[in-house]
This record gives sequence, structure tokens and C-alpha cells, in this order.
Amino acid sequence: MDLLNQIIRHPVDPDYALVAARGNESANRRWTLALLAVIIGSLFAVAALQTTRAAPALQLERTELINRVQNAERAQDELQGRVASLSQEIATLRAAALGDDDAARALEERIDALDPVVGNVPVSGPGVLIVVDDSPSATADGRDRVLDIDLQVLANGLWEAGAEAVSINGHRLSSLTAIRSAGDAITVDYRSLTRPYRVEAVGDVRALQARFVESSAGAWWNDLAQNRRMRYEISDVKQLDLAADPGMVLRHAGKATS
Repeated sequence: MDLLNQIIRHPVDPDYALVAARGNESANRRWTLALLAVIIGSLFAVAALQTTRAAPALQLERTELINRVQNAERAQDELQGRVASLSQEIATLRAAALGDDDAARALEERIDALDPVVGNVPVSGPGVLIVVDDSPSATADGRDRVLDIDLQVLANGLWEAGAEAVSINGHRLSSLTAIRSAGDAITVDYRSLTRPYRVEAVGDVRALQARFVESSAGAWWNDLAQNRRMRYEISDVKQLDLAADPGMVLRHAGKATS
């Protein structure tokens, strides 16, 4: 009778009931996951739509910025041409003003000797070419990349080694030259440089390279090449042509008194 009463009270086996309960829980989980997937997908769709809508405006701003930079560089090139023309005119007037006596000739010779050093005139002759660049493992945060201080050390080392004239990527250096960083770029007199960086120095090829390698600047760059895998190549060149620094202009003048 007990077995019959138990069958009447519990017509379904307890194990079957437990399995059915678990099935309901699995279904609830599936519905919950499906709902979360729909919500996440909606968020991604909204983000993608906003990005797509903002892309034309961002591209327009980028294009306008590039145009402004290019226009400014063209204007600077025109001003540099004007500076070169005025510099030639100044040289002519200077020669006429100095006269032709011994003192004037001595002063003219001294000016001519200083002109190449300060970057006021073009310089040609044998020298050294140094090519440097970022490491293949360079990162966006600046690690293993050529920095403005690296080029400053390089240029100063060449002057110390006896260079008569130095240029970086065709930009002549002088005592007034500024080598600085501007965002991700390096600038020389506020003109952006592109990699790789070519540093040319006119000087005595018999001693210039050896003196540079033995200097603190040579040790600096040797360390960057050995430990940072940054590109550092130095070679002698039979003929280099370095343009004058367009930034070297007459800033002050006065009338000579007798």
C-alpha cells in the first residue's frame, strides 16, 4: 500500500523532475545571453554609425590642415628666395661701402673667411656623410626613435671634429639654427624633416671622420646603434654641395662715422 500511495502522490519520478528543472534553467540562460548579445551588438552598431558620420568631418579638417601647412611652406620658400636676392644686394653695397684701401680689404677678407662658417654662403668640397634612422623596433611612444637631442649631439660632434659646414636633409646649420621636436616630427628652423636623416659635413676627410668617431658624439651614436639597433652609417664623400642658410640675414646696420 505504501508503494501504491507513493506512486499516486508522485506520479513523476524525482529524477525526471530534476532534469526538467535544469532544462528550464538552461533555457533561461540562453535567453539571457541572447539578450546581452543583442544589446552589445546594438552598442557596436551605434558606435560604428557615429564613427561613419564623423569621418567626413575629420577628413575635411585634416585636408584643411595639410593645405594650410603646404601654403605656409610655399610662402616661406618665397620669402627665402627674397632673402637670397636681398643678401646679394647687401653684399654688393657692402663691397662698395668698404672701399679699396688696405683696411677695407682686410675686413673684406675676414668677412669672406667667416661667411662659410656662419652659413652665409654656399660651401662645396669633400667631407663626411652620416645617415641615421629609427630602429626597426621603434614604437610610437618614441622608444628607439631618433630624437631632436640625437641630431643636436650629432651636429655638435661634427663641429667639434672640425667640420667647416654642416647640413641636415639639405638644411644648412648655423649658430642660429634650432633643432627641435614638433609632435612626432623633428624640425630644423621649423621645417619638418623626413626619415632617414642625412647629415652632411664639409671638412678634411683625412681627419673629420676619425675625430668624430673618437668624440663623445661618436660614442653616443655608437651606443644607439649597438644597443638600440638604430641605423648609423658614416662614410667619406669626395664632393658635397651645401646651400647657404636662408635664415642668415642682416638684422642691424649703422652708418659709419669718420
